[in-house]
Amino acid sequence: MKIVFLEPLGLKVSLIEEACAGLKAQGHEVVIYPNRNENLNEMIRRAQDAEIVIESNIPLRKDFLDACPKLKMLSIAFTGLDHIDMEECRRRGIVVKNAAGYSTEAVAELAIAMMVDVYRKVVENDRITRECQRKGIMPGREIGGKTIGIIGMGNIGQRVAKLANAYGCKVLAWNRTPKTVDGVTFVDKETLLKESDIVTLHIALNNETRDFITAKELKLMKPSAILINTARGPVVNEQALADALKSGLIAGAATDVYGTEPPLKADHPLFDAPNLIMLPHIGFATEEAFVLRLGIVIDNIERSQNLF
Repeated sequence: MKIVFLEPLGLKVSLIEEACAGLKAQGHEVVIYPNRNENLNEMIRRAQDAEIVIESNIPLRKDFLDACPKLKMLSIAFTGLDHIDMEECRRRGIVVKNAAGYSTEAVAELAIAMMVDVYRKVVENDRITRECQRKGIMPGREIGGKTIGIIGMGNIGQRVAKLANAYGCKVLAWNRTPKTVDGVTFVDKETLLKESDIVTLHIALNNETRDFITAKELKLMKPSAILINTARGPVVNEQALADALKSGLIAGAATDVYGTEPPLKADHPLFDAPNLIMLPHIGFATEEAFVLRLGIVIDNIERSQNLF
């Protein structure tokens, strides 16, 4: 079969080639494109003869699938699959596998880093230093002893809980299904929002979680509380968050995800919101995570060959 990497997944091509030695030994043709190109026509050109396609988070819809009639499998180097037309893949019998778990440590560590950055006003104090000032330093707050509310207790949420416990925090959590996790007290959504100093989101995007945090939920939070989103952009109503920050309804926020993938348009509602750190969707992007997910996508192919 012809296996096509639509992109190098943040790694050197030589490393991918080495990892694919087993697939080549089985007689598969492996083609690795050394650059990422989201142009539909170019993606079709690269993939139109492939039985298996590997990519991360480039949207693949019906128009792409229509142009790739030989396609049997999508091995997605990403956790979420909301950028894939899953209904169309099911209709065509195309196997779709994600790289579950590859970014657990990366995203959990970034969530904690964003909490520290907002609390210690790292970005603002960097600006003050670069402006050669001293009198304008901005004192911050400490995470230790605070109550952290985790919405979504999958692998990432549970890892955040362990890191928060290490800081000496009280950890509250809400999850769609009941769980028992050491060092974590499970509560309802309203209680979590009211009692937490820091609310951090780690839920998947679906019809139930879209706009999970709106003006209604933000009004429940403490005026001193902050919101962290490393989950999915549409989980939070962006205009409601911008309004809450401008009015002082909550003290601050940090987000790594948006309703649309960066680059964002100049009129994005969050750009003029105060006390907000905006990152360009880097939660998954560490060297260690990239290597781990390469192994997962290749393993997914090897384990799935009996399905087609």
